[in-house]
Amino acid sequence: MTTDSPTLIWVKSSFSGQGGSCVEWSPEHASATGIVPVRDSKNPAGPTLMVSPSAFAGLVTLARSAEV
Repeated sequence: MTTDSPTLIWVKSSFSGQGGSCVEWSPEHASATGIVPVRDSKNPAGPTLMVSPSAFAGLVTLARSAEV
């Protein structure tokens, strides 16, 4: 899936806007389908990574443990 889908409501990472590498995800889509769409918040028209909820949880854990 790519581009800005009008059916997805995107939520930005709490770090977006602070100059770091940030992502957006669509919790509504994840809840409805069991697939978590993730994209670069600085490139919303770019590609979207579609992952399982457990893979997304792993990404969040990795991001939280990374040094900033």
